[in-house]
Amino acid sequence: MTTTKDSLARAAELFADEVVTSAHVRHLDLPGGAGRFALITLDNGFDHTKPTTFGPGSLLKLDAALDQVEAEAAEGSIVGVGVTGKPFIFAVGADLKGVELLATREDALVIGQGGHAVFTRLASLGVPTFAYYNGAAMGGGVEVGLHCTYRTVAASAAAFSLPEVFLGLVPGWGGCTLLPNLIGPDRAISVIIENSLSQNRQLKPKQVHELGIADAIFEGADFLEQSLHWTAAVLKGEIEVARPEIDRGEAWDRAVERGREIADSKVHGAAPAAYRALDIIAAAKNGDLRQGFDSEDHALADLIMSGELRSGIYAFNLVQKRGKRPAGAPDKSLARPVTKVGVVGAGLMASQLALLFARRLEVPVVLTDIDQARIDKGVGYVHEQIDMLLLKGRIHQDKANRLKALVTGTLDKAAGFHDADFVIEAVFEEMGVKQQVFAEVEAVAPEHAVLATNTSSLSVSEMAAKLKHPERVVGFHFFNPVAILPLLEIAKAEKTDDASLATAFAVAKKLKKTAVLVKDTPAFVVNRILARFMGEVQNVIDEGTPIDVAQKAVEPLGLPMSPLELLELVGPAIALHVSETLNAAFPDRFTVSENLSRVVKAGKRGFFVHDSGKPELDPEVEALLVRGDNVLTEEQARARVLEAVAQEIGLMLDEGVVAEPQDIDLCLITGAGWPFHLGGVIPCLDREGVSERIVGKTFLAPGVASVPAA
Repeated sequence: MTTTKDSLARAAELFADEVVTSAHVRHLDLPGGAGRFALITLDNGFDHTKPTTFGPGSLLKLDAALDQVEAEAAEGSIVGVGVTGKPFIFAVGADLKGVELLATREDALVIGQGGHAVFTRLASLGVPTFAYYNGAAMGGGVEVGLHCTYRTVAASAAAFSLPEVFLGLVPGWGGCTLLPNLIGPDRAISVIIENSLSQNRQLKPKQVHELGIADAIFEGADFLEQSLHWTAAVLKGEIEVARPEIDRGEAWDRAVERGREIADSKVHGAAPAAYRALDIIAAAKNGDLRQGFDSEDHALADLIMSGELRSGIYAFNLVQKRGKRPAGAPDKSLARPVTKVGVVGAGLMASQLALLFARRLEVPVVLTDIDQARIDKGVGYVHEQIDMLLLKGRIHQDKANRLKALVTGTLDKAAGFHDADFVIEAVFEEMGVKQQVFAEVEAVAPEHAVLATNTSSLSVSEMAAKLKHPERVVGFHFFNPVAILPLLEIAKAEKTDDASLATAFAVAKKLKKTAVLVKDTPAFVVNRILARFMGEVQNVIDEGTPIDVAQKAVEPLGLPMSPLELLELVGPAIALHVSETLNAAFPDRFTVSENLSRVVKAGKRGFFVHDSGKPELDPEVEALLVRGDNVLTEEQARARVLEAVAQEIGLMLDEGVVAEPQDIDLCLITGAGWPFHLGGVIPCLDREGVSERIVGKTFLAPGVASVPAA
């Protein structure tokens, strides 16, 4: 008969490069004479920058530690067992590098069953068990604690979540079964489904306690000491932990239905993970843990072999690894220091940039504009936002005062920029205006200062062409809202030198942005793909396909919003301007919709009205539309749109707009919020055969965002 240890040992052979987490057992006497206690510390031997994870080798280490403490519990030499982590980290779940290597469902099933076999031992040691969430806890790290009798959490824990659905998995080592039985299905669905599908929103430690996941919360400085005192009081009967009675009637069913509504609104049925998780939560109503664990095992095995999960891991690696080591960036030693920043313009975008530079660089930031009223409004906006940060407790009063003092405004560019090291313009998107701005700045800024443009579609090279020193001009394109979307497209113009480019990348890193090097071509990456995507949807509508059919055609992608909702967010006038720019550059592929022009001329902010609380086609807009009689089905419309996107990506790669296909996906994920389960868009195009149909090959090699060959 094959044992858990045998199965995990074989799995460990597949994970040859696993960073194994050890489970160190030490013993201590609890305060107040409560008895001898065994404390297991999870530690992979690295500092907090390499978080602790669970692969098969790590599970074997924990299993061996549990063998030891189980024997000690049986002989009566310990009164309880605790589990904690290394400094700042409890554990952050399964080792995703290993999951990528799994090529068969049988191997995938072993990982689920192995985790359950080890973790469930914590509930059957014969003595109470305690999880001390001393730091970041995610996925399997949260789940190992759910198998314990009691839990405490540090008020300083930096992250706490069950992010599996975000990646294309389910919390498969007990999370889907144990959490609803601990805190109720509605709260569990908020953690497992809602937070996960909201860009992997984390729980704050206070929320972990309030939800009932943790039984107590203590300050980080003496967290373990306080947790051990609390443990002693629990074991001596001085503290009784009350757990809520779970409603297993209609309230459970209503909670699951709410979860399905959330999943539908977020992924529109396009990714299976949320629905598999909800099925397990629904079945957990009967309290049968063994049945729930078995369902988790099979859901994990199925999802690990799915394209969505492989796309999710691919996306995770793009954001966590590639995004932190930008392809093509010059040697960082060439970067010049930036001790003062100038911002040309004081509108909303410019003000957002000023706030970001002040917060992240903590250097003086000076705004200029064409009149004092605009400057005052821009500086005022920054100060208001700082006050909001103070009100929310995200900064203290001294920090607020310092940040406000850093941001000033002046009408005199010479006075403001004569000692600036980095000047960025965020003025009207018109070439003549931007050239004039740069000419004025060059006349007063130091010769070493980098001149950056936040243009979204214009040529950076043309913008710099009339300057004496065009080599110091770079594209530095942010995405709105600046504080939320991480992407920063850094465009190298024809004459940009390495020192200026290196400085731009160094600044981007300090701004905590995901910087991607792009070629100086119209609309760079995100806006070019979105314009082709939205333009093809608009073409389909203009040719005669009903708007609701065109909208539903792309719902299976699970995008954050529909194309026409995105149009409303961007603004029809801006969308029209981008389409005109791209039409001028690529007239054979980018059209300028006459219907969109009519909507803009009529002063409409979008195609919809929202009087009923949900978007409905504006009758006034409908009256403006002139359409043909070529009516497509949803499937035909979707094929048209995806084929257009695949064609554009192929051409962009041929042009060298980015170094590799992965950079396009990284841009879409971090700049447009495209979902992890798509991996951006390229894995989806490859998986559905669109890439081969349009460009004659897949963009990515087999196994990169797909199941490797067995």
